[in-house]
Amino acid sequence: MDANNESYGTDFILLGFSDRPRVERVISVVVILSYLVTLVGNSVIILVSNLDAQLHTPMYFFLSNLSLLDLCYSTSIVPQMLVNMWGSKKSITYGGCVLQFFCALDLGATECLLLAVMAYDRYVAVCQPLHYTVIMHPRLCHQMVLAAWLTTVGCTTLVCTLTLRLPRCGHREMDNFFCEMPTLIEMACVSSKVLETVVFSLGVVYLLVPLSTILISYGIITHAVMKIKSTGRWRKILNTCGSHLTVVTLFYGTAISMYMNPKNNSKSQEKKFLTLFYTIITPGLNPLIYTLRNKDVKRAVKRLLFAKKCSAES
Repeated sequence: MDANNESYGTDFILLGFSDRPRVERVISVVVILSYLVTLVGNSVIILVSNLDAQLHTPMYFFLSNLSLLDLCYSTSIVPQMLVNMWGSKKSITYGGCVLQFFCALDLGATECLLLAVMAYDRYVAVCQPLHYTVIMHPRLCHQMVLAAWLTTVGCTTLVCTLTLRLPRCGHREMDNFFCEMPTLIEMACVSSKVLETVVFSLGVVYLLVPLSTILISYGIITHAVMKIKSTGRWRKILNTCGSHLTVVTLFYGTAISMYMNPKNNSKSQEKKFLTLFYTIITPGLNPLIYTLRNKDVKRAVKRLLFAKKCSAES
């Protein structure tokens, strides 16, 4: 316990990609571009969803929350990552590491729940279209989103506390570019069955249960779509559901491989690139996936731009 206490309040060293300087420079450019796309793309979705009256629907309410979540998630990681890439010091303070760890874990769990809520919304829209406005009442939508944001806080606090209390025996170097749970667990000089059990249990609750909800929802949607004879309506359903399914695949594919087995034995470089994909690249892809495939968002952007142009000319 003394070794663990000695590490409280000290800086951590984030090695990142410093062992490959040329690769690190290329990655820094990719990170900047991805972050800019994340900032612009998600901000546009949030603004358009709130300013355009035609997008005041449950689907775009959930989408704007997903965009806000991605903005917060990227911002909790990227600035410190770029400072370390461009500077000679590769450190992060203990407090900064705790904050980064908590935000990444909490927002990641929240996204799992939010994606499940969005799948339920698509199920109601496709399979219960006549009752959609009654079932997806604004009050229910706000309650579901609020639950997704708040219910993860307690569990995240528990995992953070158990992880940070593990003795590290003076170890300060992390073979990662941000403070992530699997990396912090690997730094410990003792194993913790309690932590492993808690992490696995919460992984089932926040990863597998929402994923099961999504798969069941889309199983029912697929069955309903097969009965549709209208080509136009079939394509519209495919477009709206296809964007969500793409985001779900990108997010869950990487998250499950990392968090359901935090002590996996895959190569360090492979793990870092995998982490880079779902923490930096995916938040930038989400707005592109939704806007490029979504005519409603494109039209809303044009309406807002045209309205601003007209007001400027007058």
